Formats: sequence, structure tokens, C-alpha cells
Amino acid sequence: MKQICVFLVIILLTSCEYFNVKKTSSDAILNEELQTFNWNDVDKYPTFSLCDSVSTKQEKKQCFTNVLTGNILKYLQSEIIVVTKDLNDTIDLRLQISETGELSLLETKIDSLIIQEIPNINDLLSKSLESIPKIFPGIKRGQEVTTEFKLPIIISVN
Repeated sequence: MKQICVFLVIILLTSCEYFNVKKTSSDAILNEELQTFNWNDVDKYPTFSLCDSVSTKQEKKQCFTNVLTGNILKYLQSEIIVVTKDLNDTIDLRLQISETGELSLLETKIDSLIIQEIPNINDLLSKSLESIPKIFPGIKRGQEVTTEFKLPIIISVN
């Protein structure tokens, strides 16, 4: 019986280490969370009220780009643009939508032929963005976030 009691006391004394709780600092938790965080993707893409009926994430992104592209092209088609050569090229726009839903044109990549034929193309693109309907910002983990997009616009003038 003494041997069993001694054995139990030894087990109790050595097993205390199993009950120790290791403390994890908040910095370690934050660093671990930041490692698993995908900074290049959002939970919900920016959207227009026209896209509310669409259900999947990819369809919402497609709807957003279609509405945005459609509004830009509609504005450009309403302007009188006279060219001397046929144009069929792509303009790349880099756009930013702030967490408040404000749209900004960050950069345009335009071929020199388009700039030569339509010297005020940058002004036209900037003005076309002024008539865009209200944008609801992208959402990441329940927070409205700033997002950036590259949007190709095909210019075809005959």
C-alpha cells in the first residue's frame, strides 16, 4: 500500500507540468493571423445596386466590371471624337475604390497611337468616371476596405 501511495505522490508531483497553461502573447497571435491573411482578395467585391440580385462572388465581380465598363463606354460614345485612322486597341485603367465608395483613377496605360488620335482621352476617361452610379465598397472580414482594380477598355473607332 505504501508503494502505491509513493507512486501516486510521484505521479502527482511530476504531472503538474501537464496542467501548466502556456501563455501566448497577443503579438504572436497577430503575427500568426497575418501570415494566414490573404491581402489580395476580399470577401465581397465592390458593387453597384444594380448587382444586388446576383448571388455568387464571381458573378458580382463580373457585374461590377460590366456596369463600370458600360458606363465608361456609354460616355465615350456620347462624345464627338474625330480620328484620322481606324483605332482598335485596349486602354488599361487602374482604379481605386475607397472604403467610402469613392472611385479614383490612379493610372492609365494608353498606346501612343490613341494619344496621337485622341489627345484628350485622359480627360474624357476622367469625366466618364464622374457619372458612375453609387459604389458600395468591398468588404474584408466585415470591414469596408479600399480596393484596386485593373480595368481594360477596348477602344474601337472606324
